[in-house]
Amino acid sequence: MPKTITYKSNKFYFDECLSFLKKTGKKIYGPKFKVIEEDHPIIFKLFTYFFRDQENANLLDIDLAKGILLMGPIGCGKTSLMNIMRFIRSQHDQHLMISTRKISYDFIQNGYQVIEKYSDRSFKFKTDEWIPKHYCFDDLGVENSLKYFGNDCNVMTEILLSRYDYFISHKMLTHITTNLDSDEIEKLYGSRVRSRLREMMNLISFSVSRDKRR
Repeated sequence: MPKTITYKSNKFYFDECLSFLKKTGKKIYGPKFKVIEEDHPIIFKLFTYFFRDQENANLLDIDLAKGILLMGPIGCGKTSLMNIMRFIRSQHDQHLMISTRKISYDFIQNGYQVIEKYSDRSFKFKTDEWIPKHYCFDDLGVENSLKYFGNDCNVMTEILLSRYDYFISHKMLTHITTNLDSDEIEKLYGSRVRSRLREMMNLISFSVSRDKRR
């Protein structure tokens, strides 16, 4: 995105949304939460997506029918941004945040029904129909391949491949935050998962960002 971008939209006022982002961030994460100017291009892309701004989406090559794959180094603010972006949507359209580490722990305790929870049973009943639940899987890559009764299972691989099928058949949206790059994702989860993620998500990446936790 060029540095001369004016951050104009017919769907939202960027300055007002930045103010909302800062206030909400401080409320959730405390007074140390901050938004730095070098991240404005990333934030504008996220606002464009979550406000369903088709005009800017076309300019930024964002497909509003897909999810978000938010990549960046540790401490750049991926999790907090995706968490706050939930409040832009109505309650029925909000994505649910869940860490991949927690999913792995749940798998150790409860086994394969955890995979079903985030795939086959990832639907809610609304106005006489079942609609898919949208999840943001936080920190993809921090979980490990686990054994359940002696069987190896990469839990997130199975969940993501299943959700891809429902993305095709039911428009199920999946979002991800990760410290991994594309090659590292392929190494951990295989070329099939990497290909599916490309089909079902928009890649938004922090190229360079300081650690905001300091």
